[in-house]
Amino acid sequence: MTSELFISADPKKISIALAEDKRLMEFQEEGQTASFSVGNIYLAKVRKLMPGLNACFVSAGHERDAFLHYLDLGIGFLSYEKYLKQVRNGKKGIPAIGKVRLEKELEKDGSIQNVLQQGQEVLVQVVKEPISTKGPRMTCEISFPGRYLVLLPFQDKVSVSSKIKSAAERARLKQVLQSIKPKNFGVIVRTVAEDKRVAELDNEMKVLVSRWEETMRRVAEAKELPALVFEETSRAVGMLRDLFNPSYENIYVDSETIYHEVKDYVSLIDPERASIVKLYKGNLPIFDNFDLTRQIKASFGKVVSFKRGAYLIIEHTEALHVVDVNSGNRTRNNDGQEANALEVNLGAADELARQLRLRDMGGIIVVDFIDMHLAEDRQKLYERMCENMKQDRARHNILPLSKFGLMQITRHRVRPATEVVVDETCPTCHGKGTIKSSFMFTDVLESKIDMLVNRLSIKSFTLHVHPYVMAYINQGLWSIKRQWQLRYGLGVKIIPSQKLAFLQYEFFDKKGEEIDVKEEIEIK
Repeated sequence: MTSELFISADPKKISIALAEDKRLMEFQEEGQTASFSVGNIYLAKVRKLMPGLNACFVSAGHERDAFLHYLDLGIGFLSYEKYLKQVRNGKKGIPAIGKVRLEKELEKDGSIQNVLQQGQEVLVQVVKEPISTKGPRMTCEISFPGRYLVLLPFQDKVSVSSKIKSAAERARLKQVLQSIKPKNFGVIVRTVAEDKRVAELDNEMKVLVSRWEETMRRVAEAKELPALVFEETSRAVGMLRDLFNPSYENIYVDSETIYHEVKDYVSLIDPERASIVKLYKGNLPIFDNFDLTRQIKASFGKVVSFKRGAYLIIEHTEALHVVDVNSGNRTRNNDGQEANALEVNLGAADELARQLRLRDMGGIIVVDFIDMHLAEDRQKLYERMCENMKQDRARHNILPLSKFGLMQITRHRVRPATEVVVDETCPTCHGKGTIKSSFMFTDVLESKIDMLVNRLSIKSFTLHVHPYVMAYINQGLWSIKRQWQLRYGLGVKIIPSQKLAFLQYEFFDKKGEEIDVKEEIEIK
């Protein structure tokens, strides 16, 4: 199986797609201005205590206050609280954490009002992004994740991933980490650290400790609260850290800045594979060139087709995701209805496992499979689903089919499910239902080009249009494109883009930033 990663960046968003054997398997999209990414650390204030919930709401700069439960304060909260006061006091500089005496552990059955008070400053980290009407969820158990290690200040324990089975390797890793970690820091050893050399682990340990020290410096300097004191590395690198796998054959990036960031990161964690990071310089958008745009549009939306006319209907409610399996107009199996139901259900299980990863669906997922009467067929379906979900990194739990033919799945949710709008609103009439003659569309484009060149003095730019429109503009020896370039200069470049609707267009300058020349048409 070949695995390739594709990273597309523009001023508005960053998109990462993972393809296995050229088939889209995972897709993440995040706005460049998005806040509250999981892992960000804030110096915030307690806004309101909720004794009935044994929790409080924290003001961290979001339109809805963040939720902090007593159990999320962590066993080292009293040490954190004391250290935070010393750092904010600032009279003697930032004290070294190794010289701080740890306080007693926080009681597990305590009350929030005995530990916190309204207006108190707390250091919190985002563990779950705002979802629907809920604000972000926070924790005071601060952690700094790396590729091999997770650093935990104010703890003194080394834990090794349970997925590392070798007792000798677990003992070696514990011994190594005990010898290189600073005092008053705990460490979680991740699965990928198996068989890694001491030098590699020590280098990452130093990087993570330096992040903690930089965070404390920002805490000391913070004037207005809430304040962002630690932000995950660039969004592309942060997303890549969770997705990176040594089996990747290529990582394509279409932004030179992000290309260098990704290459530096891969060089740090796996120097021998730094050459797999490649800068994409093609004229076509990167996702179009590698046939990903078509797959994205086909894989998202309410109805998702799979084998021989069968399809899934996926809907999201406030409480859960609901999936319905339909056989559609597929050819019936010669062995009868039971065999036909099993075949459709097994195909649905394959596609559903892909959809869960692709959309990053979390929470409760209820699947209504086609009814099957034989117990062995129901068991086959359950085993197939469990096998498919082994590739999923998110924590999940799958229950066998109920008496009603429903399968219940829970999947760890830390951010909203990825939603890609595949329906296209008419870009010409803006949804009003009446447009000018499509035959006049090229005249509209030429008027925009004339305005850019002659009125705004922008001589070099790129026009993105639908591939069908591009074919029309390019036809013939004396094509419309050639006429435009003779009239307005060779700086006029035209690129087909599959993401655009039929009569949609976008202009970009030399820096790749969009030039807004659209205007809504008055319909009388």
